Amino acid sequence: MKTFKYLCIVVVVTMFGCNEDFLNLEPTDKISADKLFGSADGINAFMANLYSNAPIEDFNSTAAVISYNFAWPNNAGFYPPVQTDDAVGSQHQVVVGYEGRDFPWWNEGYKLNKDLNLLLEVIPDLEVDQKTKDALKGEALFLRAYTYYALAKRYGGVPIITSIGDINDGVEALYVPRNTEKETWDFVLKTCDEAAALLGDGNGERRRATKWVAYALKSRAALHAASVAKYWNRAPLSGEAVDAKLVGLEASMANEYYAICIDASKMIMKSGIFSLYKATPASPEEAAENYREMFEEPNRALNEVIFMKDLAIPGDERGSNQDNWGQPNQTRGTWPHPGRFNPTLELADVYESYSNPGKSTPIVTTVDGNIDNYEGYNPKRTYLEFDDPMDIFAGKDARFRASVVLPGSIWKDTKIVIQGGLIKPDGKAIIHKGATGTNVEVKVGDKTYYLFGASSSSFYSGFNGYNMTRSGFLFKKFLDSKFVPTQYMNQSTTGWIDFRYGEILLNYAEAVVESGAGDAGIAEKAINDIRKRAAHTTNIPLTLENVLRERRVEMVFENKRYWDLTRRREYHTLFHNTIRHALIPVFDLRTMKYLFVRTTVPWAIPNTFYERYYYKEIPDVSTSGLIQNPQY
Repeated sequence: MKTFKYLCIVVVVTMFGCNEDFLNLEPTDKISADKLFGSADGINAFMANLYSNAPIEDFNSTAAVISYNFAWPNNAGFYPPVQTDDAVGSQHQVVVGYEGRDFPWWNEGYKLNKDLNLLLEVIPDLEVDQKTKDALKGEALFLRAYTYYALAKRYGGVPIITSIGDINDGVEALYVPRNTEKETWDFVLKTCDEAAALLGDGNGERRRATKWVAYALKSRAALHAASVAKYWNRAPLSGEAVDAKLVGLEASMANEYYAICIDASKMIMKSGIFSLYKATPASPEEAAENYREMFEEPNRALNEVIFMKDLAIPGDERGSNQDNWGQPNQTRGTWPHPGRFNPTLELADVYESYSNPGKSTPIVTTVDGNIDNYEGYNPKRTYLEFDDPMDIFAGKDARFRASVVLPGSIWKDTKIVIQGGLIKPDGKAIIHKGATGTNVEVKVGDKTYYLFGASSSSFYSGFNGYNMTRSGFLFKKFLDSKFVPTQYMNQSTTGWIDFRYGEILLNYAEAVVESGAGDAGIAEKAINDIRKRAAHTTNIPLTLENVLRERRVEMVFENKRYWDLTRRREYHTLFHNTIRHALIPVFDLRTMKYLFVRTTVPWAIPNTFYERYYYKEIPDVSTSGLIQNPQY
C-alpha cells in the first residue's frame, strides 16, 4: 500500500529568495499527517472539513446546486421541493428535474472521494491508538458510502475508485471505467457494513457517524436500489449505457434490496436508542406544535435524530438563508426578498382529515364538491363560504398547519393575510391572475376593501409580486419563530436533520409492503405510531397507498420527495406538460365571507420531466472516455 507523508490542506506559498538549502525545507503548503492527526484538535478539524463537504442535501441544497452558500448567493428559494408537486417558487420558473451539464455533483463527489482515499491510506501509519484509528476509518468509510450513494442515485453506475493513483502508473491508469449500477449500489451497501463494524453506538453523538448512522444510510440506499429495480420498466431506457448495465437494475433484484433495507432498518428499530419525538400528544394542536418545534430546533428531539448537520454560525458558508427566503412578507423584517417558497394545492390535498382517516382529504370549495375543476372563478358555480379563511382547513392533519403557513393563520403574532380576489356587491369578480397587479379598492358604505386583503403590501403576503405566495400557501416547517430577518444573507442557524427515526420506520414499512418480506405487523404499527404522533387515533391498514401518503406528509420539505419520485419512476407521468395548482382566497362583499377558488398557479408554465432525467448527464466524457448516460 502506498504511504503518503503529507495531506494537502491549504496552499499558501511565499518565497523571499532561494539558497542551497531550499530542497531540504519542509513544505509550507502541507501539514504532515502525524502532526495533523497527532492531537484531538487536529483530527476534529480535518474531519469537520470532510463532513462539511459530505453530500447532505440540507437548506443550502437548491434546485441547481448542493451547498450553495457562498457570498451573496441568489438562490431565491430554489429549494428541491420546487422541482416536485409539493411547491413552486414565487419568482423563478424552475425546470423540473433538470440539473444541467454544469451541476457539480460529479466533480465534487470525486474530489471528496480523493480526500477520503488519502485519509484511509494514511490511517494505518498514524501514531495514535487503535481505537482512534478504527473510529477514523469507520467515519471515512461512512463518508465514502454516502458519496457513492449521492453519485449512484444521480448517475447510476460510476467508477469505483478506492485508492490514490500513482503518477508512475501511466496516463492510462487515470482513466477508470464505470462500474455497473448494481456494482455501485452493492459497493455502497458493503461500505456501510464496513463502517458500522468499526463505529460504536456514539454515546449520544448525533453530528458524526455512528454505526446507527451507517445503518440509516444503508436503509435509505437499499430502498432506493430496490425501487429502481422494481419500477425500471415504468420508464425503460435504451442505448450503450443500458446494454452495458451501467444504468438499470433487473426486477429480480428488487426483493434482495428490500430485504437489505428491512434488516438495516430493523437494527435501528431494535436498538432501543431511538424513538419518535413526543409520540403521544393530547390534541391536534399539541401535535402540530410538537412537530413544528422538532424542526425549528433539532436539539429538542435527540431521541428521534440519528444524524444532523449543525449550522451553528451565521454567515456565508456557515449558516443558511431559509428563514429569509421562506418568511411571509408580513414578517420579513428588513429582508427584501421573502415569500419565495410556496407549497402547492396538490400537497394540501394529500393531508387527511381526522374525520376521514386513511384517505387524503382534498380541499372542497364548492357545494357540488368538484375538486377537479381548475378553471378559476365561475359565477355559475355555488361556492362554500366561510367567516374566517382558516375554517376551510378545519380538521386537517396537524402536520399540515405545522408545515405550511395558511391564509388567516397566525405566525409570529401576526395574522397572515393571503387573498387574491374580491366579489363586488354587484356580483362581478376581480381575481388576480398575473405576477403583479393593482391593489384594486372597492368601497362598501364607509369602508374600503382591497383586492389583496389590505391597503399596503406591508400588510399582506399573497399574490402581488415576487415576494408573495402565488399558490395561496407559504412555508413554515424549519422556520425559527424567534428569527428576525435582516438585509444580510445566511443568518439562519437551524440545524438540519439528515437521518431520523421517523424515516427509518417509513423505510421499513415501504420495504415490507413492497416485498412481502419482514414483519407486516411491525410495519403497520410503524406507520400508525407516526400517525399517532400527529394526533390520529384510528389505526389504518398496511397498504402501499397508506405508506406512501404517510411518507409524503411526514417528511414534507425534507428533500425526499424528489428522490421518491425518481426511484419509483413516477416523475415522468406526474409531470407531463403539467402546471401545478393554487388555492386563491376571495372575499365576497355580498356576504362578507370568504370563498376559495381552485386554479392553476398564476403565470406558471407547463413542466415536463423527460425520462432521461432519471439519470444525469456525465460531464466531460469526451476527455474521460466514459460512456454517457442515455439520451444525452
